[in-house]
Amino acid sequence: MKLLRDTWLIFQRHMLLMLRSPLWVVLGVAQPAVYLILFAPLLKPALASVGANSMSDAYKIYVPGMLIALALAGGLYVGFGLLGDLANGVIERSRVTTVSRVALLLGRSLRDVVTVIVQSMIITILSLPFGVFVNIGSLLLGYAILALCALSSASISYGIAIRVANPSVLGQVVNNIAQPLMLLSGTLLPLALAPLWLRTVADFNPFNWAAKGLRALFIGHTSDPAIWQSIAITAGLMVIAVIWSARTFSRSVR
Repeated sequence: MKLLRDTWLIFQRHMLLMLRSPLWVVLGVAQPAVYLILFAPLLKPALASVGANSMSDAYKIYVPGMLIALALAGGLYVGFGLLGDLANGVIERSRVTTVSRVALLLGRSLRDVVTVIVQSMIITILSLPFGVFVNIGSLLLGYAILALCALSSASISYGIAIRVANPSVLGQVVNNIAQPLMLLSGTLLPLALAPLWLRTVADFNPFNWAAKGLRALFIGHTSDPAIWQSIAITAGLMVIAVIWSARTFSRSVR
């Protein structure tokens, strides 16, 4: 119970800080919005082989991948904020309180999840004029998958930030992790278009399974096994990432 209470307190604090400067939440959807308007219209010919017979079909394939990319990138880069707090002594001052060390991490991570979900909602609304209409139940389940992805990537970012403790090194490490994960998750184009060897490698990427499940929900294939597979795989990744980063974080602030 103490862990839950402390996590809630830290979450409230970071949400309050975010609400005081909400502009960066909007800026986070600027690039996806540009891709939505300028890149997605080019996809219909490319996606015809995977069932995109109209622009609406093309957007239903593209938008879920873009949301996964948002959850992945939005989580992996949050470690810079933690390094800023470490440099400013915020974490150091927290050590003298009775707040759980694990709650210091979980509260921040849940803030990051809320940020990704809010940004995803904005992108979903912007997609409506392009014919992307999703059943509310499927949409909520899709947001749950995005939340698992965001919590996983944010936890990984915080763990790496604690390990390297240097913004320049963190930037290089995150870029080296984000690029292959992004390319092997089929966020821009489905990996069904890729050669067999690339699809085989991508099967080891949890975010690829998340993209498959989210696309199935947006298309309306609610009986597709990719949905529960994506939930199981991303939930497993989330548990591993949270445990690893929480242990790393708690040891570093004793």
